[in-house]
Amino acid sequence: MTLRIFLVEDNKTIRDSLIPALEDLASAEAVGFAESEDAAVKWLTEHSDAWHVAVIDLFLKKGSGLGVLRRCLQRQPHQRTVVLSNYATDDMRSRCRALGADAVFDKSNELEDFMDWCNGLRWRAA
Repeated sequence: MTLRIFLVEDNKTIRDSLIPALEDLASAEAVGFAESEDAAVKWLTEHSDAWHVAVIDLFLKKGSGLGVLRRCLQRQPHQRTVVLSNYATDDMRSRCRALGADAVFDKSNELEDFMDWCNGLRWRAA
């Protein structure tokens, strides 16, 4: 099964490196991206059947990843939200989990764990 991933990330350089890595290492397909909270919420709402995983950064051009998480609380049972941020402190991890995040990873030193997590989803769903 190919994981359909929606990426909420405002840094083009990170998007440009993360998308091919997800395709190669996690057999994922990027179905879209957003750079702001409003754009992410709009896309996720309008395409509620088009994604399996929303990968969310906390700091966006406008708004916050926390707002995106809050709006994803009513997602479908098979959909997952994961935070991938440089600001994955213990407090922020707790806040993200309280808002329904299935996992939280630090971009700078937990990318391999993040890819393993994505692969685990793919195998459970297959």
